[in-house]
Amino acid sequence: MTSTRAKAVPVNVVASTAEAPEVREGFEATLERLHHIVDRLESGELDLEESLQLFEEGVRLSRASQARLDSAEKRIEELLAVDQNGQPVVREIDIPNS
Repeated sequence: MTSTRAKAVPVNVVASTAEAPEVREGFEATLERLHHIVDRLESGELDLEESLQLFEEGVRLSRASQARLDSAEKRIEELLAVDQNGQPVVREIDIPNS
């Protein structure tokens, strides 16, 4: 039997983030892949088609990474929200016991 308890937390706590399908691995791994793509493109060793494919992958990864950063920034702003009186904005949520 799983019990729950109520706990006050900042309003608008987001349980999950919307992730683009291209960025299934961690953010850091995505940045590493982007660096690899840039290195390959700058090497000048690729033909036009390979360069275009890598460039397209890089654009997709870059956009997905920016979306993740934007989402994280929004979550932080929500967690740090204060009301007109300078008090933290909180709401009750149910947290399952593990």
